Amino acid sequence: MLRADAQDNRARILDAARALFAERGIDVTMRAVARRAGVGPATLYRRFPTKQMLLDDVFADELGSCRGIVDDGCADPDPWRGFCSVIERISVLNSGNQGFVDAFMSADPDADMFAEHRAVLLGMLAELAGRAQAAGGLRRDFVIDDLVLVLLAGRALTSTTGSGREAAARRFAALAIDAFRASDVNGRLPPAPRLVQTG
Repeated sequence: MLRADAQDNRARILDAARALFAERGIDVTMRAVARRAGVGPATLYRRFPTKQMLLDDVFADELGSCRGIVDDGCADPDPWRGFCSVIERISVLNSGNQGFVDAFMSADPDADMFAEHRAVLLGMLAELAGRAQAAGGLRRDFVIDDLVLVLLAGRALTSTTGSGREAAARRFAALAIDAFRASDVNGRLPPAPRLVQTG
C-alpha cells in the first residue's frame, strides 16, 4: 500500500503523462513528464523505472476501451455493420490521443503489452472482415493492412482542435467506410504494404 504522498505523486505523474502523450505522442521524455507532474526525476523513476511501464499504466484504459469496441463489433449479427461500427468508434477514440495510436502501432520489441493486444485485436478484426466479405458488405480485395492504414492516417485527427475533433473523426470514418464498401464500381487497388506484424 502506497503512502498518501506517494499515491498523490503517482496520480500526478499519470495525469501529466496522459496529457503529454495525448498532445505530443510517445516521444515525450520522462524528464518532461516529471516537470509537468511537479516531481523530481528520481520520484518518477522510483514509481516507473522504465518508460514502457509508464506507457502501460497510462494507456490501460484505452486498451480496455479498444477491446470493448472490437468485441462489440464482432458480436454484431450483421458483420458489415459491426465492421463499420469498429471503424467509427476507434476513429473517435483515437482522435483524442495521439500517444495511444503511437503506442498501439509501435514496433518496439519492449512494448509487449501493446504487441499482444494488437495481435489479438487485428486477428479478431481479420475474422470479422472475412465474415463481412462473405456477407457481401466489404470489398473483396480488402486486407487487414488496409485497416491499419486507416488507423495510421487517423492519427492526424489529433491535430484538430476543440469541438470539431469528434466531428472530423466521424467524417473521416464515414469516408473510410465508403472506401471499404463492396461495389460494382470499385477500382483496382495497388498492392497492400505490410504495415504491421500481427504475430
